[in-house]
Amino acid sequence: MGTMSGPLVLPPRWSSSFWRSDRKVLPIIDAFHAALRLLCLLTSLIAICLMVSAKEASTISLYGFQLPVYSKWSFADSFEYLVGISGAVVVHSLLQLLISLLRFRQNAPVIPSRRYAWLIFAGDQMFAYAMMSAGSAAAGVTNLNRTGIRHTALPNFCKPLHRFCDLVAASIAFTIFSFFLLAASAVLDVIWLSNC
Repeated sequence: MGTMSGPLVLPPRWSSSFWRSDRKVLPIIDAFHAALRLLCLLTSLIAICLMVSAKEASTISLYGFQLPVYSKWSFADSFEYLVGISGAVVVHSLLQLLISLLRFRQNAPVIPSRRYAWLIFAGDQMFAYAMMSAGSAAAGVTNLNRTGIRHTALPNFCKPLHRFCDLVAASIAFTIFSFFLLAASAVLDVIWLSNC
């Protein structure tokens, strides 16, 4: 068996000039990027709608007394944070989607320059981390609502307020899904940057 010597070279199909010159591959990557933007826009919008509709009134028994309880998403700072960050992601995704569609219409690449790619990468990273932190903060409050406080007599608030807790949990799930979509978009930005 012979030995190899010389530099390691990528096959011509995977070289950086292939990514710039082959017009069959770039529209596929651009379309995938636009699809990620659309999905992120929709999941973030659904997360907002679910969270904003989360409110419920019921009664709870505490030491034999029937107490009225009312819960609304705006009572918790972490839920407000989730709505605010999701709104910012909706605006970011909508702007990027509109820019992508405009560039498709002009038959131009979605990412026209390296500087623009760095800008989009930074935005995707920033919003991905913000969505992850919003989902994590809201999940902590939701977990406390579901389990109650163990060292005191405070009960599980999700038993009488099950619709509220279910809507909040669904909103958090869509927020986490939006995080993964933004992370995938950032990975596409890195692939574009590494091949230009």
